[in-house]
This record gives sequence, C-alpha cells and structure tokens, in this order.
Amino acid sequence: MSQLSHRLSTLVVLLGLSTIAHAQPREGLLTGAPDPTGVATTNAAGETVYYVAATGRGVQLLRSTDLVRWESVGRVFDEAVPAWAKREIPGTEGIWAPDLSYHGGLYHLYYSISTFGSQRSVIGLAVNRALDPASPDYRWEDRGKVVESSAETSDFNAIDPALLVDQQGRWLLFWGSHWTGLKMVEVDAATGKPRPGAAIQPVAARPDTTSHAIEAPYVLFRGGYYYLFVSWDGCCDGAKSTYKVMVGRSRSATGPYLDAAGKRMLDGGGTLVLEGDERWRGPGHNGVLESRAGQYLLHHTYDVQHLEAQRILQVRPLTWTEDGWPRVGAPVAAPRRSR
Repeated sequence: MSQLSHRLSTLVVLLGLSTIAHAQPREGLLTGAPDPTGVATTNAAGETVYYVAATGRGVQLLRSTDLVRWESVGRVFDEAVPAWAKREIPGTEGIWAPDLSYHGGLYHLYYSISTFGSQRSVIGLAVNRALDPASPDYRWEDRGKVVESSAETSDFNAIDPALLVDQQGRWLLFWGSHWTGLKMVEVDAATGKPRPGAAIQPVAARPDTTSHAIEAPYVLFRGGYYYLFVSWDGCCDGAKSTYKVMVGRSRSATGPYLDAAGKRMLDGGGTLVLEGDERWRGPGHNGVLESRAGQYLLHHTYDVQHLEAQRILQVRPLTWTEDGWPRVGAPVAAPRRSR
C-alpha cells in the first residue's frame, strides 16, 4: 500500500497535477453492485422486467420484476476483462461503470477498463439483441475500444461512459472522472464509436477544488431540457464516503449546463439531488430507469448497518418539482439478492 502511494505521489509531481484522482486503492471495488445502470423491458407475458448492469468481473447482470428482489443472470463477458483490454491496461481485475441502453434494435453496453488512481484507461462497447440469456438472440458482441486516455495524450480520464441519443437524433457519448472533468463526443450510430473528425467537448468540471472530484455523467431529456447528473467527492471509503449526486440542465445536449442558481457546471456548478445520511453513505453514480410505472433513480450506496456488503444497489422514485428540477424519494426497499 505504501509503495503504491509513493509511486502515485511521484506521478503527481511528474504530471504537475495538484492532486490525482483517488490517491489509494480501496477494498471491495468489484463487489456489491457499484455503478448501476438499467433498462426496463416487457416479457412475453406482458410483465415489466428490469435489468441492471453493474461494475464487476465481466460486468454483472441482475434482473427483477419488482425492483426489490434481484437475481443474477450471468455476466456480459466470461473473462474478468476482455483480452484486448487486459493487454492495454495491465493489472486490471474487472470492468467498471457500464452504461446500458437500447437504441436501433440493440442493447448498447459501454464499459470502462482502468486501475484505481490511473489515467491510463479505455472505454469499450459490447452490443446484444436481447438481455434474457434464455433468448435465442442472446449473444454479446464486443466491438472493442471506443475512447482511451493517458497522461501523455489527454487531460481527462476515459471511464464512466454514458450514451445519449438527443432530440435531433445525434448520438453523444459522455464520460470522465477527476482531472479536467467530464467530456462528450458525437459517435456514429452504426458503430457506436466517435465520428471521424468529431471534437471532444468539455461539459462539466470542478476547477475551484483541489481534488477536481467529479465523475459519472448521466444525461436525460425532459420538458425541453437536458439534465446532466454527476457525482461529486469520495466514492469508495465505506462509512466515510462523501459521494453525492448533483445536477444541471441545458436547452442543448451539448450544453452549457447550469445549476438552479445559474452557475455553469463547467465552473463547478451543480444542484444537489442526493447525499448521504445516518444510514446510507456515499450515494452516487446514478442512472435513471424509465418504465411504465414511472422513473427511478438507480445508484449505489453503503449501508452502515452492513458495510461488508460493499456498495449496494439502491432504487428511489424520481419525480420533478414545478420548476423542473429532479427530486428523489425514499428507497423503494432494501434490495435483496436471490441466488
């Protein structure tokens, strides 16, 4: 542990950074249900079925019909990390922060490969026609690398992807963690990869803090606005975690995004959506689950009564204020995993 901290400190000096994202490794990064993302589907019986993808070895997949009882339905990859990504990011042991959405007849699953505290990262893409492993159409196709980062080539960290198809039909991929903040690029609908010549654009940052702790973008459209959800502060310190969900909005998917006070998210703005309390610590890295029953905020959190469970999945109803800002309710229930 101390040797790793020393190497990271040396890297900070060499790069001229005031701080590096995540100074030390954390236990349990790949257990629990961190960084959840989900979709709602309908089965042959007309029931709503919810699927969640989460950080883990091979990307873990969960399924539920009531948002309370969740069963494992396998993993996207048989191996902990695809072979191509393992070659590019030696030392990685699992896949972080997937993003699951459905467009053009395919489920798109973007995923992150990195090691804790490193800027050498890649985002990959896998697609599938079905999510039910019993379906004859169920087969994941890995399309490989989409975006990458390194200290020598970029000022961002290529993790935490999130895909948006905007009202003009543009496919936009958002990502980022710490460093100079969150980025966005237009991607080709056919490949899911950046369009030739497309420029990477900044969308949110925290330049007025020493840690620059912002990550996990998620964008949705509602009522004429695009809402950019992000997570601030410390994600992975158990009961000491300070993670929280913030939001801003814009009339354009490409920004600028402003908080409720009118401050740009590029300048550190953000309106609080969800933070920890006595029992739930470090809630964050959210997605939004849209279904016939309504909208739900998916996120992970630590339960101080069961810290050994690591970052668990939590589901909360998502509603909106009269002036158009998101509001979350109490957890649907304490999620239960069935075997």
